[in-house]
Amino acid sequence: MSVTSLQFADRERYLGQIDKITHSHTLRKAESLCKLLRYLADHALTQPDTPLKEYQIATEVFGRPDNFDPQADSAIRVQAGRLRLKLLDYYSHEGAADPIVVEMPNGVYALSFHHRETPVRVALTPPALFPLPVESPKPRQSARRWTLAVVGLSLALVAALVAVVTLSMALSSARARVSVNSTSTVPVALRRFWSEFVSSPDAPWVIFSNAAFVGRPETGMRYLDPARDSHDLILDHYTGVGEVLAVHELDRVFNSLNHPIEVKRGSLFTLDDAKTNDLIFVGSPAENLTLLDLPGSQEFVFKRLDTTPHKGALGIANVHPEPGQPAIFYPSDSSQRLTEDYAIVALVHGLNPARHVLILAGTTTIGTQAAVEYVSERDSVEELLRRLAVPAGDEVKPFEALLRVKVTRGVPVGTELVAVRHRK
Repeated sequence: MSVTSLQFADRERYLGQIDKITHSHTLRKAESLCKLLRYLADHALTQPDTPLKEYQIATEVFGRPDNFDPQADSAIRVQAGRLRLKLLDYYSHEGAADPIVVEMPNGVYALSFHHRETPVRVALTPPALFPLPVESPKPRQSARRWTLAVVGLSLALVAALVAVVTLSMALSSARARVSVNSTSTVPVALRRFWSEFVSSPDAPWVIFSNAAFVGRPETGMRYLDPARDSHDLILDHYTGVGEVLAVHELDRVFNSLNHPIEVKRGSLFTLDDAKTNDLIFVGSPAENLTLLDLPGSQEFVFKRLDTTPHKGALGIANVHPEPGQPAIFYPSDSSQRLTEDYAIVALVHGLNPARHVLILAGTTTIGTQAAVEYVSERDSVEELLRRLAVPAGDEVKPFEALLRVKVTRGVPVGTELVAVRHRK
């Protein structure tokens, strides 16, 4: 049943449900979504007949300036979409038995409240028993029989409990052996390198790049040009071949370490997420745009080249070149077949210093794939740890590394560690 003006007496109950959702595991780390949910709830209960506009939400909830243009900025639509998904996720798990259901229908910025139907309990009539001949035993014999019956049932119950406890201990032991055996086969170098990302009970987030395109595959696609393209025409659900294979490789590594990962495309990622999660970025800031708002690499920096013959291409600036090193590393000329690429592997602290951010990115999608493969194989990780001079038993401190990637027919076939820099 939807909320109407006749049901405002239930206001406190509805607000209590909103409070429960915002403190749930599903939403407790998404501050901006909780703020939006509370705002929408208050509006639905106080002004149910007044529709909300993007501009109103942008300025009153997210503090956007008065010149905010909903046509040019899709941030509110993205946040609303994330909130719809979070509500569905909450009621699919934590709130599956909640008596009040909060929904956000597609196409509107409004909440609706429904009372879940209470299942009707049907009283079952016990089956009729056939009467048995009644024999009046002597009092002493009846008491003795009841005593023997109680003792017998007690012994049976104790035996059953012992069997259950024994079986439970055996299963726990078996699970522990499986866990130990499965992680013990992982090379020590890999366990050391990834230790900061598997030591937390929470799954790290893998953020893969998905650049803003305009057009359609059947008519031609190109990167968004903000100067002439409308943001309403953006297609943000494409990514590179290298990113796809890279996510698969990371899933394999974390599966071997008995630790889950969460995968999210870059366009759905927010700075609120960056404060509460360990992050692994797959793809350069040219396509993984959220990286532009986060602490990133400082020694090896992605840069659009402005000199021929690589004008317009993406290269990697060597901020403090060592003797014999170039100031810019750039891939094969875009007019030729790709045979060489460069990539970075950078471990930095996030917006929350207690969280870690790992950047795995190439100037092309193939370089990105090579960067992920480099930190997923024992030999290459051992090489990296040696160059970093990480003492045995110590955690890996923030660093930046530059890789040269040899490419054959669109496949990374060789990766060389060119330079390593420690972060201060």
